[in-house]
Amino acid sequence: MTTCAPGAKCDPLPLAATSAGIFTPRRALYGAILAGVLLALGVALSYSGPALHWPGAICVWISLGVGMVYGGKAAFDALASKSFDIDVLMVVAAGLAAYIHHPEEGALLLFLFTLSGALEDLAMQRTTREISSLHKLMPTEAMVFRDGAWLETSASTLVPGDRVKIRPGERVPADAKLLVGETSIDQSAITGESMPRHVKPGDELFAGTINTDDPVEASVLRPVSESSLQRIMDLVTKAREQREPVQRFIDRVNEPYAISVMVGSIVVCLVWWLGLGRDFTDALYTAITLLIVASPCALVIATPTATLAGIARAARGGVLFKGGQTIDRLARVRSVCFDKTGTLTHGRPTLYEVHPVAWSDGKELLAIAAGLEADSTHPIAVAVREAAANRGVTPASIEKLNHVVARGIQGEFAGASVRLGSFAFTEPVIPVCFRNRVKEVLGKIQSRGHVGVVIARAAAGAETPDTSDDSSGEAAVLIMADSVRPGATELVEELHALGVKPVRMLTGDNALTAQRIGDGLGLDQVDAELLPDDKLRIVGEMKLATKGGVAFIGDGVNDAPALAAADVALAIGTIGTAAALENADAILLSDNLGAFPWAIRLARRARWTIAANVSFALGVILLMSLWILVSSLFGYRTPLSVGVLAHEGGTVLVVLNSLRLLGFREAT
Repeated sequence: MTTCAPGAKCDPLPLAATSAGIFTPRRALYGAILAGVLLALGVALSYSGPALHWPGAICVWISLGVGMVYGGKAAFDALASKSFDIDVLMVVAAGLAAYIHHPEEGALLLFLFTLSGALEDLAMQRTTREISSLHKLMPTEAMVFRDGAWLETSASTLVPGDRVKIRPGERVPADAKLLVGETSIDQSAITGESMPRHVKPGDELFAGTINTDDPVEASVLRPVSESSLQRIMDLVTKAREQREPVQRFIDRVNEPYAISVMVGSIVVCLVWWLGLGRDFTDALYTAITLLIVASPCALVIATPTATLAGIARAARGGVLFKGGQTIDRLARVRSVCFDKTGTLTHGRPTLYEVHPVAWSDGKELLAIAAGLEADSTHPIAVAVREAAANRGVTPASIEKLNHVVARGIQGEFAGASVRLGSFAFTEPVIPVCFRNRVKEVLGKIQSRGHVGVVIARAAAGAETPDTSDDSSGEAAVLIMADSVRPGATELVEELHALGVKPVRMLTGDNALTAQRIGDGLGLDQVDAELLPDDKLRIVGEMKLATKGGVAFIGDGVNDAPALAAADVALAIGTIGTAAALENADAILLSDNLGAFPWAIRLARRARWTIAANVSFALGVILLMSLWILVSSLFGYRTPLSVGVLAHEGGTVLVVLNSLRLLGFREAT
């Protein structure tokens, strides 16, 4: 794996660097589809009558030829690297099948092999782009004050002490300390916090975070190469390199099995001919029959067919697996960690309750709030406008609208002053007799981990009631919270039923909010106020402490290191960042978290299917090989057609068993 310096173009590693022309993974996929179509057409024509036999045979032979092109390339590459594996034996077996007038068997063998190989190559290409996805989030330009003027320059040239300006909507170019101004910073990319953080002079800003409000000036603390976002990139690289590759069964037995079959067939031919004095043709016939029976067709497709069926079924159920290794690792999961913001929850505030401390008309209240927030892009403003729209409330027309940085918004409605924001900002227009009650309500809201926003209107004709006990003014509290995703409430119970425990939350959000969500969902453990390296450390500790695999489910850049370190990583595909999606082994394509335990059940069923397929394929090979040898010793030559039938029958049964996965029941 390679890395590149900030500001430089970083291309993903080319998986198919040695492949060209028709041998790229995508063109191999097209070739496999073509071979499959020709094979199906040829078989159908061959059984449609004598007149169509030859056209059918031609289609079968062309299908075999297409398969031989890709299978032959794999076999040639294996031999060129001085490796004698199943790729080589498959080509030999397919050729011998054609030699004994069964080209359709060889064509089927090569079709399935080419198809599975192409799909896995395409899936694996995505996992090489993770560093590039993180790199794209690193700011490339900065506004810096040099030689008495503000200049646009490359972020990679920034040095500690440089003065930079960060305008609304821009990313912080490097880790810096705020010097001038106040604003709100969306730092979910680093800490996972669901709400933007209010920053004032002296506060630290992280590279890659977004300024959501007003322009500010800051002093660079560290160069880009040492920034928080670059650190995350380094963590991803380190965690990915430490992950042990999962070797599939077929990889472990590939070369020794292929060599054994080829050598065994040659030995049988020689022993039968020279040792037992059999006719050479008879000895060769027995050896060819043995090679056909021992040919690993069923064994080779035992894993790919079940894997492809599992991947297809998962995709139809809203889960995208990136390859066969994901299925194997997910089946072994015994504990799981969830991010909170954007994973267990939607990741943005929702107005779910209005507490009218002293406000008679609820619709008018919401209309004024929506009018005040009409032009703001702040998440709270969006939540207020959405709540008004959902309730059919038209925003009120507010005059003299004024946005006070990091405090709230004020204006006039029907001749009275109205304000929306923090208690300190709205207090001057809250009637004196209601102020303690508003503070009491806010305290209860905050103790539950919710967010409270105050809206107040002064008495008609009065600027503020500060010097009066006039109770004709009005006040209310808008209660907001980050709501949980569909399926989250049943998630823990379903995972526990599958033997997955503990179910743990790892979040950068504040402890009160995290604990409220954790208690509501019944999580086994909640860890809050974490940075990315904290999540990485906890995942590492869980891998050492638990006997089974550890899964991590997240959606943000801050989750990328933990996603890379976990035994199996899942991302929320609808809102996940590119970095999280590239690091994930599987992606939940919908917002319903109920698909996760369903995916575990599917993975376990697929793993059982693969084990059954391999056992059955090996059983057929062993029993039929023994039968051919023993019967031949006693003078009975097993017809080649029987060997082909056993071989083909075993292949068909393995395929049918794998296809049963397509009928796996839907998630409830």
